[in-house]
Amino acid sequence: MIGHPNQLTLPIELIREPTLADYRPGPNAEASAAVRAQADGSGEPVLYLFGGPATGKTHLLQAACRASTGVGRTAQYIPLALSGLMPSMLEDLETRDLLALDDLDTIGGRPDWELAVFNLFNRARARGCALLIAATSGPDELGIGLPDLRSRLQWGPRYCLLPLSDPDCETLLIEVAARLGMRLAHETARYIMNNCARDPASLVELMIRIDRASLRERRQPSIPLVRQVIRGEI
Repeated sequence: MIGHPNQLTLPIELIREPTLADYRPGPNAEASAAVRAQADGSGEPVLYLFGGPATGKTHLLQAACRASTGVGRTAQYIPLALSGLMPSMLEDLETRDLLALDDLDTIGGRPDWELAVFNLFNRARARGCALLIAATSGPDELGIGLPDLRSRLQWGPRYCLLPLSDPDCETLLIEVAARLGMRLAHETARYIMNNCARDPASLVELMIRIDRASLRERRQPSIPLVRQVIRGEI
């Protein structure tokens, strides 16, 4: 959990440990650089990221929080789509240095949440707390009914994140394999690309499964081994 030990503990855990270093920006280099600057305290007070699934929004938000705490700052990641969260949980979060609000699109048309986020904006601005926001679409397409909140969402730079290209995904596979201690041949990477979901999260998850199978079988990640992992045979 990322947060200040004396503050409200939210029921949120980071499933993996994403870092800015292992985010492959591809066409999103400018957005990635802006997030890095915000994480270390030298960037914009408000950043807004939007894009479709598998464009790295959640990775960037969680990684920014980890990077921020890594330089002695406080940060909190808040996935607004998480079941069980209540608007009151946003109170006092402005005492952090960085807040990462994910899934903002889920609050559109919900007056209690819209007001809570609006009030958080105002408190964060007054306290110097940076806001990193992510949603599936731009501010004008969220269905936000509160005009003042729509205005706040326009305050900072907005970046539309794009999916990685096939070459970028292939490079990602090879880099992840290397970090896991494996050597992944280009033809094996291309086989994965042709037979599996191509979003980065799925590719990383698959490489973790391949690594486990490779260790158990004491085999390098060849196409036959990868085929067995994909089929669930090992």
